[in-house]
Amino acid sequence: MNWTTERNKIFLSIVSVFVFFFLTFAAFAQTSDPYQPVPYVKVKHPEWARKAVMYQINTRAFTKEGTFRAAEKHLPRIKELGADILWIMPINTIGEKNRKGTLGSPYSVRDYYAVNPEFGTLTDFKHFVAEAHKLGMYVILDWVANHTAWDNELQSKHPDWYDKDWKGDFRPTPWWDWTDIINLNYNSPELRKYMTEAMKYWVREADIDGYRCDVAGFVPVDFWNNLRKELDEIKPVFMLAEWESRDLHEYAFDMTYAWTWHERMVPIVQGKTKDLGGLFVYYSWNESSFPKDGIRMVGTSNHDQNAWEGTDQETWGKAFNAATVLTVVGEGMPMLYNGQEAGNPKRLKFFEKDEIVWRPHPNGELYKKLFKLKKSNSTLLNWGHNATMTLVPNSKPDKVFSFVRQNDRDKLFVVMNFSALPQMVTFKETLYHGRYTEYFSGQAAVHDAATKLNLPPWSYRVFVK
Repeated sequence: MNWTTERNKIFLSIVSVFVFFFLTFAAFAQTSDPYQPVPYVKVKHPEWARKAVMYQINTRAFTKEGTFRAAEKHLPRIKELGADILWIMPINTIGEKNRKGTLGSPYSVRDYYAVNPEFGTLTDFKHFVAEAHKLGMYVILDWVANHTAWDNELQSKHPDWYDKDWKGDFRPTPWWDWTDIINLNYNSPELRKYMTEAMKYWVREADIDGYRCDVAGFVPVDFWNNLRKELDEIKPVFMLAEWESRDLHEYAFDMTYAWTWHERMVPIVQGKTKDLGGLFVYYSWNESSFPKDGIRMVGTSNHDQNAWEGTDQETWGKAFNAATVLTVVGEGMPMLYNGQEAGNPKRLKFFEKDEIVWRPHPNGELYKKLFKLKKSNSTLLNWGHNATMTLVPNSKPDKVFSFVRQNDRDKLFVVMNFSALPQMVTFKETLYHGRYTEYFSGQAAVHDAATKLNLPPWSYRVFVK
C-alpha cells in the first residue's frame, strides 16, 4: 500500500467535505433572513445599452428597394440622429398559405433559418450588421417564437409541436384574427430545443446583438429564462419583450413594452380626456410595480401603433413634439419608428409595399437634440440613474405635467403643457428650486417660490442643472 497516496486521498476528501459545508453554509446565510430584500432583476444588461436609444426598421417600407443593402446607406444618418440599437423587423421567409395581402406579414414565418429574398441574402444581412457595428451601433432581430406560417416545414415534420383546436386541427392563436399563422405548443421539449438553437444560430452566424421577441407573453417564461442564459454564453445580448409584465424582467429580458404609456397618451393628444390622470396612473404603476432596473420601452409609434391617427395635422405636429420630449426625459428607453424623423404621420401598410417619404423635417433636429441630452445627462440612463421621476405639484395638474429627476451629479426640472390652450402655472413645495439653463432655448432661469411660467399650447420646458 502506498501510504503517501492514501494520505493525499484522505486529505482531499476532508478538503472536499469542508468546501461542501462552507458553500452550503454560505448559501444558507444568504437566504436565512426572509426579511432581507434582494434585487428582482437578475439579468445583466450589456453595458453598451446603458445610454442607448432604439430605432425600429421596417425593411419593406424603409427604402424604395426594400432591401438590406439599400437600408445600409441610411446607417450614418441614423447614427447622427443618436440612435444606438437597431430593431429590424422579421427577416425570415414569409408563408404563402393563407397569406394576408400581396406580400404577407413578416410575422408569418415559413423558415426560421432562411432570409426573405424580398430583402436580400444572408450575406447582405451580415454585411448590414457588420456596417452597423463599425458605426458603434447594435442590431437586434425581431423573432416570432409563438407561431409559424401554415406552410412552415415544422407543421409536416413535427405536427405534435403545434396547438390543436377541439377538432384536432391546427389553429391560429386563439381569440385573434391571425388567420395566416398557426400556434406552437411549448409543452414539447423538442420544440424548445429547436427554437433555442435557431435563435443561437443568428447570434453566431450573423453576429446580431439580441432579439425583440414578438408576443413574448404567449410563450412560457421558463423558456425565455433558459434561452437568455444560453444566448449570453455566446455573447452579451439585449432582449426586448413585446409584453408588459415584470416577471419577464427577472431572468430573461432587459426591456418590456410600455403599452400603457401609449394608451394613456393617445386620448390626451386627441383631446378626448379632460385631465392627465392616465399619465399619473402609468408613472405610479411604473415606479411601484416594475423592478427598479427593468427597462421600459417608450415611444409614440411603431409598426402597429400610431398615436396620431384621427388627429388634425396642426395639433399632430405640436402634440407630437410634447409627447416625444416625454419619451426621452421621462423614465424608460425611447424608441423611434422609422419615418418619424421625416414627419411621417400615417401608419404604414403592413401587407403591401408602402415606402416612407424621406424629407428634411424639424422632427429630425428635435430627435438629435433630445438624444444628445439623453447621452449627456446621468438622470436619463436606462438603468442605474438613481433619479426616479418625482412629481412637482403645480396649479394646473389637469393640463400641466411637471416633475424633477435628480441624483448627486445632475438635475432636470421638466414642465409640459399637454393641452391645446395656453396655461399660466405656479408650483408648490421646494424640490424644483434652483438655478438652471433651459435646454432648448439656452436661457438661464432661476426657480423659487415666486416662479410663474406661461406655457403656449403643447409647449414644454426642460431645465437642466
